[in-house]
Amino acid sequence: MSTIKKILVPVDGSVNGCKAVDEAIFLAEKCKAEMDFVYVASNINKDIPSHIVFDRIWEKLPEDIRAAKHVETGNIAKAILRVAESEKSDMIVMGSRGLGLFKGALIGSVSQKVVEESPVPVMVIK
Repeated sequence: MSTIKKILVPVDGSVNGCKAVDEAIFLAEKCKAEMDFVYVASNINKDIPSHIVFDRIWEKLPEDIRAAKHVETGNIAKAILRVAESEKSDMIVMGSRGLGLFKGALIGSVSQKVVEESPVPVMVIK
C-alpha cells in the first residue's frame, strides 16, 4: 500500500460526519498527512452553513496539520469524487450516514456511491 499523504474528509455537520473528522485527524497525525475538508451545499444541510462546520473542525485541528477547506454544490457524491481527484487525495474518510432522511440503511446512499466509484480507498465511519 502506498503512503497516505493527503486525506479528504466530506463534512456536513452530522454526528457521523463529526466522528469521521476525529478519525481522519487521528490518521493524519499518524501518517503526517495533509487534509482537505469538503462541504457540499445542498437542500439537506441548508440549515448548517459551511463556516460553522469548518469553525468547529479548525478548533480541534492540531496546528502541525496542513488543511484546506472546499465548498462545492451539486450532486454530493460526484462533488466529493471531483475534489478527491483534483486534490490528488490518497484516501477518503467519511461518515456512514449524513443528514439525509432515510435512516434504515446500514450505509448511506452518498457513502455507498463514493465507495463504489472512488479510485482511492474509502474509510466509512459509523
